Amino acid sequence: MKNRNKLLVIFILAAMIMFACQAITNSPSIVISEEPPQPTLTSVTEPVLIESPVVEEPVIEETPIQVVEPAAVQNHDINNNNILVDIYERSNPGVVAIQVLTETGDGLGSGFVIDKEGHIITNFHVIDGVSDLEVDFPSGYKVRGEVIGTDTDSDLAVVKVNAPAEELHPLPLGDSNEIKVGQTVVAIGSPFRFNGTMTTGIISSLGRTLTSLNEAPGGSFFTAGDIIQTDAAINPGNSGGPLLNLDGEVIGVNRAIETYNINSQDDPINSGIGFAIAINIVKRVVPSLISEGSYDYPYLGISSLNDISLLQQEALGLPQASGVYVTSVTPDSPADRAGIRGGTTSTEFFNLSSGGDLIIAIDGRTTQTFSDLLSYLMREKSPGDIITFTILRDNQEIEVDLILGKRP
Repeated sequence: MKNRNKLLVIFILAAMIMFACQAITNSPSIVISEEPPQPTLTSVTEPVLIESPVVEEPVIEETPIQVVEPAAVQNHDINNNNILVDIYERSNPGVVAIQVLTETGDGLGSGFVIDKEGHIITNFHVIDGVSDLEVDFPSGYKVRGEVIGTDTDSDLAVVKVNAPAEELHPLPLGDSNEIKVGQTVVAIGSPFRFNGTMTTGIISSLGRTLTSLNEAPGGSFFTAGDIIQTDAAINPGNSGGPLLNLDGEVIGVNRAIETYNINSQDDPINSGIGFAIAINIVKRVVPSLISEGSYDYPYLGISSLNDISLLQQEALGLPQASGVYVTSVTPDSPADRAGIRGGTTSTEFFNLSSGGDLIIAIDGRTTQTFSDLLSYLMREKSPGDIITFTILRDNQEIEVDLILGKRP
């Protein structure tokens, strides 16, 4: 009997063990069910695309913290977005639309406030020949403005308005000597009459030159230097508006675009190459425009090649292809009085003569192109200053001192 009872107990225990094993085999694994699904690039980045300040998505909080790389990209995108929003909210109140009426019709440009006295910077070509000038603020406030200073060399103008203090939001001015190619920039203005439009891009190049609006002796035009090139979308109506860095500082005044395309109204269309006047030039010029109505630029009195090709180097008999080759010198100019020489012997190139001086340095700074030379003069020098050229003449290096004059 006892043996039979023992066998019964053993049988019951064996049955219970088999039942438990079967239950475990048929039930889902707890470890597998609680482990979060492996994240993908899409699942991590989607919250960035749909994020709204009104809707809070808990998905981001549930994303496993082990996913380091996508989380870093996401935060970077959000931070950039916040930076751009902050720049616009701080800067746009200081950016104005300028509507003008001239003998040839009406036009629209942009400008920005620089002080609490009501001084506004814009382009000269925006207000050229104006008979009526209206300044429109982002708040909706409108007032007529008066042009108090113009500069045809850099294409700058200062407009004065009598506006309430609460409408005047001066924009901080940066340092264009500190900017770098590849740096992100922001343009704000009124392209095609769409006031308060912001676009972004990068600095594409520095130290460019453009033809100025100031006619030089002989019928040609002077050159404007220290120009910033950007791919931020600049279109008609952006002229005179600010180009800003990511600190919200103005580093340039939008001026022109290079394009071969026009729309149905014959307006030029942005092609990714825009130009802005460097703010350090503006900071030199504008105080004089406010106090005197004009600004005097340093004057050399030379014409030159901006860049020398290898074929030109060979035709001119130059020892190098870098430097500023002087093609001609204006009579009785500072360069003429200093003894600078232009070319005199014809070459195979039309209107290009050999025998001129090759300027390779100014005040000890290497000069590779005319753009380098002009940017230095416009940023650092004034009429009456003495500069020293290092020149290659007949393959001999010499130094020549020159007293800068005033542009006619």
